[in-house]
Amino acid sequence: MQVDLPEVVAEVREAFERYEQALISNDVAALDAMFRQDERTIRYGVAENLYGFSQVAAFRAARSPLNLMRTREKTVITTYSRDFAVASTHFRRDSMPGKVGRQMQTWVRFEDGWRVVAAHVSIIEAPKT
Repeated sequence: MQVDLPEVVAEVREAFERYEQALISNDVAALDAMFRQDERTIRYGVAENLYGFSQVAAFRAARSPLNLMRTREKTVITTYSRDFAVASTHFRRDSMPGKVGRQMQTWVRFEDGWRVVAAHVSIIEAPKT
């Protein structure tokens, strides 16, 4: 298995950046398009466990569009062969002082492009440095 083929990492990074822009601008249609439309798609959030694309889409549609801007750090994208990847990042928001968010996404390449099949978002106390 080839890990981190540069052209595959670039593809996933581009998809991840499109996701980030859709997230901070609350582009629900774009966010929905990036998740696999399948009942096996899972998203664990800060206060919710979503099973299936329909639950993920309903969460996005109901989410407040306020305070979505964030800064990211420690973003890591790792690809395994040509069709599987994991994207991980930390994020901070002005609305969460003293906290750091963590986000992990599993991306799979399908015939219609790269899609998130599993995601996890959590918030913890910022580590003392």
